[in-house]
Amino acid sequence: MRKFIIHSILICSVIAIIISCQNQETIDLQNYMSNGKDIYKAKCQNCHGENGEGLGQLAPPLTDSVFLKTNKARLACIIKNGASETLVIHDKTYQEKMPGFPELADIDVAQVMVYVTNSFGNKQGFVSYDQVSTQLQNCK
Repeated sequence: MRKFIIHSILICSVIAIIISCQNQETIDLQNYMSNGKDIYKAKCQNCHGENGEGLGQLAPPLTDSVFLKTNKARLACIIKNGASETLVIHDKTYQEKMPGFPELADIDVAQVMVYVTNSFGNKQGFVSYDQVSTQLQNCK
């Protein structure tokens, strides 16, 4: 019985060490995803849907990884300032203007961007606050 307890403690210790050895980017990704989901629910979900499915012809889906990857450098500007250009996603044309959210801090934009680009079938990894802040400085 004593051996079983010692082995159990040893196994639990190894598991705890493995879990605690996550790198900082993994921890940041988890935090950004959690906070980004809250922002998405409050600001984006009404038009883009709970599962990123979009809203008919009014709001495009956020399930097109190709569009998101191709436009990743512009996403921060689109989230903060909105978009008025015509978008073609999944062979459908969307012409409605997307409102901007200028009240969002740069960190909020980064978090919702990470959430969107890593949800709804998208897996595009982490984007740091610094990267998003730089992108927002270059918005046109």
